[in-house]
Amino acid sequence: MAKRTIVSLPGDGIGKNVLEETIRVLDAAGFDAEYVEGDIGWEFWRSEGNPLPQRTIDLLGKHKVALFGAITSKPKDAAFEELAPELQEKGLVYSSPIVGLRQHFGLDICLRPCKSYIGNPLNFVKRGVGDVIEEPAVDVAIFRQNTEGLYGGVEWSDPPEKVYDALMTHPKFVKNFGDTPKEEISVSTRIFTKKATERILRAAFDHAKKYGYKSVTVCEKPNVIRETSGMMYKMAQQIQKEEYPNIELWNTNIDAQMMWLTKNPETYGVIVAGNMFGDIVSDGFAGLIGGLGFACSAQFNPDSGVAVFEPTHGSAPKYADYEISIVNPIAMIESACMMLDFINENGIAANIRKAVAEVISEGKVRTYDMMKMRGRADVVDKGAASTTQMADAVIAKL
Repeated sequence: MAKRTIVSLPGDGIGKNVLEETIRVLDAAGFDAEYVEGDIGWEFWRSEGNPLPQRTIDLLGKHKVALFGAITSKPKDAAFEELAPELQEKGLVYSSPIVGLRQHFGLDICLRPCKSYIGNPLNFVKRGVGDVIEEPAVDVAIFRQNTEGLYGGVEWSDPPEKVYDALMTHPKFVKNFGDTPKEEISVSTRIFTKKATERILRAAFDHAKKYGYKSVTVCEKPNVIRETSGMMYKMAQQIQKEEYPNIELWNTNIDAQMMWLTKNPETYGVIVAGNMFGDIVSDGFAGLIGGLGFACSAQFNPDSGVAVFEPTHGSAPKYADYEISIVNPIAMIESACMMLDFINENGIAANIRKAVAEVISEGKVRTYDMMKMRGRADVVDKGAASTTQMADAVIAKL
């Protein structure tokens, strides 16, 4: 079999650290691959005015599968100030390169699994009957629609006349905003299409069926956002009734869900939501399994086979300059395991997950977050494992 080529996208900040250590783990596990590095991130925005150069898009289009570290994003004005002086007169506007990848390749399905490890000192605990301390086992797979909704990028400040005139045809806009000067209005749209909504719903139900989850929960806000959230839930009802009658369909509002996830997180299986609410609920569940140091993700287009795997944490630039990297690489390692599953290297993925589980359960090697320290440069001197030491521990178990 020909050696597989994986596109390596280190990105910014700590993304470079965790990706480097993850590739070491993949090598140790016996995954035979060639890694080609793609240019992406803040450095290329500052120097080229484009954080996602066409050459990187071409690279992913050719090789299909990428491991992505992390990205730095800043508000519009801050981004402009860091742009090279010779580029500041060209009318360039920063946009997230990871969002650009999603939209260019139609990576509309995002999967964020949140599963607790036995022995993780950061696992969620609660008081049960008789003040007994309980540690519920969390095993939730969150499907987030990745290209539409509030992250679709269709928005304006001081909207054009055609947009403003269209808004003025809606009686509630006239009532609530009709007296507001147009130049004082900013509009962000929340667009759902039936095609993309059906696709994310089917992905969620298929996952539940394949892995034995008993329920799929639509986590939206149909009682208020009636058109978009309402459409998703109505379509879910139809799909469940006709094709997945043995899987229960639950419906929760995002605000209530954020309360319930700390009351009974063990009762949820697969959750599906639009872009913004999926982002929120996945971070909420990630907090129950140890935080963003344990939160992995996949985003893919099953038709084209293009897929990007990344931890959900950011670039944390303040940690990137430390002489010794202190960040937890497990989220990146888990993201790589999702990649292995995607390309049918399930055995290698299982071996890596087993090694990670053994390291966590044993408790001898813990990064600063697992030791509940503040992220400072001296944590390794105080007993915390560095990024490299955690990777070494996983490799030793392999």
